[in-house]
Amino acid sequence: MTRILNFFVIGLLAGLLVFYQYHRNQQLEREIQGLKASAGIPVSAARNGSVEPTDQPPAIPAPLPTRELDLYDSRQNAITHAIARSADAVVGINVVQEREVRNPWMPQDPLGWMLFDERIWPRTIKRRVQNLGSGFVISSDGYIVTNEHVVRDASEVVVTTTAGHKYQAKTVGTDPLLDLALLRIDADNLPCIPLGNSDDVIVGEWVIAIGNPYGLFDVNDQPSVSVGVISAVKRDFVSNIGGRVYTNMIQTDAAINRGNSGGPLLNAEGEAVGMNSLIFSESGGSVGIGFAIPSNRITGIIDDLLKGGVNRNYWIGIRALDLNPTMAKIYGLDSVQGAVVTSVDPGSPAAKAGIRMEDVILEIGGRAVESARSAKDILRSTDLRVGDKLTMKLARKKRVFDVIFTLAPLPGAGQAQP
Repeated sequence: MTRILNFFVIGLLAGLLVFYQYHRNQQLEREIQGLKASAGIPVSAARNGSVEPTDQPPAIPAPLPTRELDLYDSRQNAITHAIARSADAVVGINVVQEREVRNPWMPQDPLGWMLFDERIWPRTIKRRVQNLGSGFVISSDGYIVTNEHVVRDASEVVVTTTAGHKYQAKTVGTDPLLDLALLRIDADNLPCIPLGNSDDVIVGEWVIAIGNPYGLFDVNDQPSVSVGVISAVKRDFVSNIGGRVYTNMIQTDAAINRGNSGGPLLNAEGEAVGMNSLIFSESGGSVGIGFAIPSNRITGIIDDLLKGGVNRNYWIGIRALDLNPTMAKIYGLDSVQGAVVTSVDPGSPAAKAGIRMEDVILEIGGRAVESARSAKDILRSTDLRVGDKLTMKLARKKRVFDVIFTLAPLPGAGQAQP
């Protein structure tokens, strides 16, 4: 009885398998016939799939429906689309600068300078040097943004587009502190790159650096592309050259080299979320640690650049010295960190805010003040301009409090920093 039952089960399973295979073959045959029909090939419905000639002419294949191509059926992807949309708005920048360098005919030893009359043998001479960089168009009427260090001390700025056109560019405005510059060329209907929201960038998302490394743009009027990810955000630096301030910088491992400065850092949607500006390097080339100025900073300064630059000639109206242990004891402070106010200009913003002599400055803008020198460094390394409000934390006779005042124009100063 058990043997009969086993044969019955085996037979039933075999029958089910044959039934499944039959229907599977039928389904595959219908799919093949459907593909042939969509391609306009006349075929018979013979089960063996053979093609039978007919008197009907072959039908013209219907065009495939338009759709977004993805990684599974094409080499096109979001990155290639972003590059195609943006590359023509990237420009190469060639600059002729006048720099003051040491006179090679003068002795290196300062004692030897005494032997030469500086009016006849100057210690320094001006030399014309060439510099290069990148930029990108932000409006169709010819406005271009780049780094200030690319065009600093420029006597001539030439912009090259992907169409092969060269333009003499005018420097509209610069901000040396934030390392930003606005140029304009005499051209219309230019492709441009929209500025994205740098606050929305995600660590790990793909980004694209486009620019003019080592002047390769001049070879065939085509920018170079490198791809990487956002490695980190909110990196802060103060440059040793020119005292430039780089805050909230976007870090990327996309290759950035000499000449990439001023070019855009794009997201996958083709928006500029940053401007490539500096790298960490031991050899001068890319090691995968580059930094871009966030696009929101560029957006926030465009209006000032259109006016010629940012007015940082502000006035506070106080002078200060280092706090010593005796003063700290008198004021009831636990440390000698701080700067003691020694004078306040009448009518100055500080005077109007109620700051007095012998007040001790503990913080400026939320940053701790260690000495009078550090107070100056904080002010120099902060993006402050006329009209901004500044907060200081003060100590006065064992009482600690905050004062807020508005930065006023420096008496007799111009409206913008050159």
